[in-house]
Amino acid sequence: MRLGTAEIFYDKFGYAPEITGFAPGRVNLIGEHTDYNGGRVFPCALDLGIEGSACRRSDRKLRFYSADFNGAGVVELSLDSGLGGGWTDYPLSVFKAFAAMGYRADQGADFVFKGSLPHGSGLSSSAALEVLTGLLISRLCGFSVSAQELAVFGQFAENRFIGVNCGIMDQFASAVGKKGCAVLLDSLTLGYSYARVADDDTALVIVNSGVKHSLASSAYNDRRRECETALAQINGVYKATSLCSLSTEEFERYSYAVTDPVCRRRAKHAVYENSRVAAAAKALENGNLERFGELMKESHLSLKNDYEVSCAELDFLASLAWELPGVYGARMTGGGFGGCTVNLMKKESLGSFAETVKKEYKTRFGREAEIYAANIGDGARILPKE
Repeated sequence: MRLGTAEIFYDKFGYAPEITGFAPGRVNLIGEHTDYNGGRVFPCALDLGIEGSACRRSDRKLRFYSADFNGAGVVELSLDSGLGGGWTDYPLSVFKAFAAMGYRADQGADFVFKGSLPHGSGLSSSAALEVLTGLLISRLCGFSVSAQELAVFGQFAENRFIGVNCGIMDQFASAVGKKGCAVLLDSLTLGYSYARVADDDTALVIVNSGVKHSLASSAYNDRRRECETALAQINGVYKATSLCSLSTEEFERYSYAVTDPVCRRRAKHAVYENSRVAAAAKALENGNLERFGELMKESHLSLKNDYEVSCAELDFLASLAWELPGVYGARMTGGGFGGCTVNLMKKESLGSFAETVKKEYKTRFGREAEIYAANIGDGARILPKE
């Protein structure tokens, strides 16, 4: 029997929690590394994510327990603690983000978390934990905070305190996701709309390469600096509010100003990827899954060649999928340097796809590929008491 966090909470702390919530991970269909460049993204929330139970305390202590890091036991901190380099930095940073935004908690709390996302898979377990912690804080403390604000606070926590200069896509998808739909988000304005993805004949399939990544210790921040350098140099000859405010034609006209060829390639990816998101949303609206798949392939190749955030395992999984019958498209998804591919295919092809991918990946890399059909779920929410 699978224990929920409410039962684990009682076991660890000896009393029942006040509330239990859930925040999902996400998979991004297309639009990678565009969110922090002022562009569009097209993610959807999963039915996998992180569940958490919590209760207020009368003092300023914070106690955290994760069933996924049970070797660490219960970690005891306080509202005044600094970051220590462990997993509890994420929920602690959300408390600090709330305080920085004017929502200062004056009482501590006890928390228990349990996830269903593979750790290090690129499906945004950290963003789910941030959004969930924010949701629990807001309910425990009586703060009136919208779903969009939960996303903003989560991004602020990761940027300011964790030290990863991520965009807002992951937190936003986790906070506002809708069952069966992708979220078309303009990261500059935070305007968004929903687009229906799920139907009876189409499957969205995630393949976990098993290659774990850590954005905080990867070249993620380097990519952001390279994009900022490119934008600053373009602004010397043409004023642009962000890289993704440029059309592909404008970029080609003014990219000569970017003196470093590496920075130029990074900027090219951002501009062209932003254009691909708009084209992909239109293709999905028109039911043209073949075109959507072509754009997924273009996205992967750009992430591999121009942005250089793929790896041999992801390249193999994507290129294998492109050749298999019934597959519309495939690409790496997430920040890169490991993690997963996302595949759009005919549902009838799922069985043969899984069999082939498992066999070929094991032969090539000597490790198992985890494969599962993704169910697109709702965003963060408080769960009813059983």
